[in-house]
Amino acid sequence: MKMSLMARARQIYDAKKKDHKFKDAVSVFFLLMPYALLFSLFIALPVALAMYLSLTSFNVIEAPEYIGLFNIVNIFTQDPVFLRYVLPNTLKYSLIVGPGGYMLAFFLAWMLAQIQKGPRLIMSLAIYAPSMVGGVFMAVVWRTIFSGDESGYINAFLLDNDFITRPIQFLQSPEYLMNIVIIVALWSSMGVGFLAMLAGILNGNEELYEAAYIEGIKNKFQEVMYVTIPMMKPQMLFGAVMAVVSTFTNGYIGVALSGSNPTPQYAAQLITNHIDDYGFIRYEMGYAAALSVVLLLIIILFSRVAYRLFAEKH
Repeated sequence: MKMSLMARARQIYDAKKKDHKFKDAVSVFFLLMPYALLFSLFIALPVALAMYLSLTSFNVIEAPEYIGLFNIVNIFTQDPVFLRYVLPNTLKYSLIVGPGGYMLAFFLAWMLAQIQKGPRLIMSLAIYAPSMVGGVFMAVVWRTIFSGDESGYINAFLLDNDFITRPIQFLQSPEYLMNIVIIVALWSSMGVGFLAMLAGILNGNEELYEAAYIEGIKNKFQEVMYVTIPMMKPQMLFGAVMAVVSTFTNGYIGVALSGSNPTPQYAAQLITNHIDDYGFIRYEMGYAAALSVVLLLIIILFSRVAYRLFAEKH
């Protein structure tokens, strides 16, 4: 009798446990469903569609025609603009703006963390603002600064001081355009990665700093290298991934400054501009999709490098 009661109690306990697990599973399902739907609708589905279109010849009007890897092969064998201008420009731009903007973001975040809350808030907003209003500033400020006539600030200064005899076409000259694009990109690169780094530094464990100085750390540089950076690896990883993504997808600057796509003599033509050129100007959507797939693979590669550098090792 006693054994049967224990068995019955065990059965009731197991049933309640299963019911509890089922309710937990249902709760998790409904909590994750909005994210899964949004992820599928705005990320997974577009990526899958781009991969499919990359294997086709598609001009928007007619139905896509399957051609296999023809577009991918053409990118690296039959597209002289991509090999001669787009790929070198993209690598130059990304290798300067990506690491440069990333290190600048960390340096500014660390500097701001050393000052009082009031001035820090104002300066943080001032540094972050260009990443939100970059397009407006480029149209109003940067194009005025580098304007190719006497009204441009730089040309006016050079003419007034007899450094030049006629205005320089900064935004139409291959000699200057790419360097100007890099300057503007660095200026507008303090986005959410910068805020994440600032938050990571401000929320650091003060006891670690005290212990580090007891152990023998003697200056701020050692503090940053041995305490701050290891302590905020999640924020560093997030900032690195955001820097990679924004750098490789931020191709509007050259077009906005020069006023044309392609940019003059392809001087600042990046892979995103090449995609827009083929997709929305020539309407060769299949080829544009193949370029998008190549860009996606490049971003994944560099993101993996960032992950290996800053991910927590267990």
